[in-house]
Amino acid sequence: MRKKIAARSRTGNASVDPITVAVISSALSTIAEEMGKTVIRSAYSTNIKERQDCSTVVFDAKGETLALAEHIPIHLGSLIGIASYVLEHCDLSDLQPGDAFIGNDAYTGGGTHLNDFVLMEPVFYDGDLVAWVANLAHHSDFVDRSHAHIYQEGLRIPPVRLYRSGKLQGDIQNLILLNCQVPRERINDLRAQMAANHLGVRRYQGLCDKYGPEVVATAAHEALDSTERRTRAGIALIPDGSYSFEHRFDTNLIDEVVNLKVVVTVRSDEIFFDFPGAPPQMPAPINMVRTALLATVYFAVKALIDPDIPVNGGFYRPIHVTAPVNSVLNASAPAAVYSRTDFASRLVDMIFAALASTLPERVAAGSTGGTLLTTSGFHPRTGRFYVYNEMHGGGMGARSSKDGLDGVQVNTTNSANLPIEALEIEHPILIDSYELVRDSGGPGQFRGGMTIRRQARIIDHDATISAGGTNSIIPPFGILGGHPGTVARVELSPGASELHKRSGHLDANQWVGMVAAGGGGYGDPKRRERASVLRDLREERISRSAAIEIYGLDAGEIPADLAG
Repeated sequence: MRKKIAARSRTGNASVDPITVAVISSALSTIAEEMGKTVIRSAYSTNIKERQDCSTVVFDAKGETLALAEHIPIHLGSLIGIASYVLEHCDLSDLQPGDAFIGNDAYTGGGTHLNDFVLMEPVFYDGDLVAWVANLAHHSDFVDRSHAHIYQEGLRIPPVRLYRSGKLQGDIQNLILLNCQVPRERINDLRAQMAANHLGVRRYQGLCDKYGPEVVATAAHEALDSTERRTRAGIALIPDGSYSFEHRFDTNLIDEVVNLKVVVTVRSDEIFFDFPGAPPQMPAPINMVRTALLATVYFAVKALIDPDIPVNGGFYRPIHVTAPVNSVLNASAPAAVYSRTDFASRLVDMIFAALASTLPERVAAGSTGGTLLTTSGFHPRTGRFYVYNEMHGGGMGARSSKDGLDGVQVNTTNSANLPIEALEIEHPILIDSYELVRDSGGPGQFRGGMTIRRQARIIDHDATISAGGTNSIIPPFGILGGHPGTVARVELSPGASELHKRSGHLDANQWVGMVAAGGGGYGDPKRRERASVLRDLREERISRSAAIEIYGLDAGEIPADLAG
């Protein structure tokens, strides 16, 4: 007979005052953030230790989110996926301290694409299961693959125990490493992830030592209820009604431009998102599983109603999301999912645009979807196989009172850039140029963010590359009179072979240039302050022709030193 795992009750018998609730809620958030710092500082690969492509979370004993570190929003889909799967499908009758589950599969609760390895560990106190801690890191592996379906994208790992009672299951680890192309990175990054979980376990147990497990459990769930009330109050400020937005979407992973639509319905203090007519799932790596769609919508709602609201299970309760099953936004196995953020970033922009008429002061114009560059080959100095992976930022959409940020990742991605020094030390790549692109930000009363151009040269070896992104045909849109930003592009050195669906090869000393899209503008550009136009012109953010023809600056207003 399956043994019941003891878990503290949701509220317990403790009486907790509001100050203690706030203190414990803050402590839980600090645990998640400290776990994230541990992953980053302990990691081996540049993608995690430099680009910080990882996330961390604390769950209660029943898998409800108590605290999520503010790292990569799309990762939430993977984290909530593994928690629900482990609790519903795994045999926990012999669960012990020191057990750790690993998973990455988008269809069995392990992730939203296969490169995201999630590790989840139980927290016991006085023999009772009181919580779970988990973290996710993107492992730069599984490259040079086809993407017609998920079986081509890498090793699928359903949530399984990697550790039992603190003992590594060597056969499981060997199976995983055998299917990885850079196993020395994987094993060291996995150790960093385990170190983060161990820290989270100790920190949660320390809270229980200080306050008692009943008080911690009660305070944690009082915090969830408080977050729910705060979320509902924010939603209630939006006038009841139905709001919609349609947009065309392109990515160079498919040949066609597709139509997307979002319908946002507000009823009192609840909000509903529907994506009617979403295209059927495709034999390309752009499909999203439902948890990825949820993470995308949750980010948009948080940005709209209260950016400072805690991210926990209480936040999710008044938010409802539907999309057609077997569509690109709610895919079923075996749809490929590697580049699921292509759609995710655009959906956030569309949700903002749908609510622009009623929340003009809170939305942003369309932002870059980013461009992804992956190069791989055998390092000429070491002879080892390497993988360099980086999402290149572009322009953020302008806001109601501020220009968009330049050269950043936005919305659901949010990882950092890889510094040139770290890149060139670890990989056989030379960065020829790294620069902002003039006139790339969409004109407006507030200008869209400028994109960047980064040119990477392959040194002394032949490399396989994947290069591309979204918005190479349809630029990020402006709103409320703002103009669109510029489109994305991939540049190749003379003589290089053309790419097909982002994939191709570069010979030694050939280069690839990545230019993401510029952000859309907000408001009529002719309403932009003259001083701001002149400053943009002096800083070479815009050209003289743009200042005159788009922003309406009179040629006589331009100082002599800027006349050229």
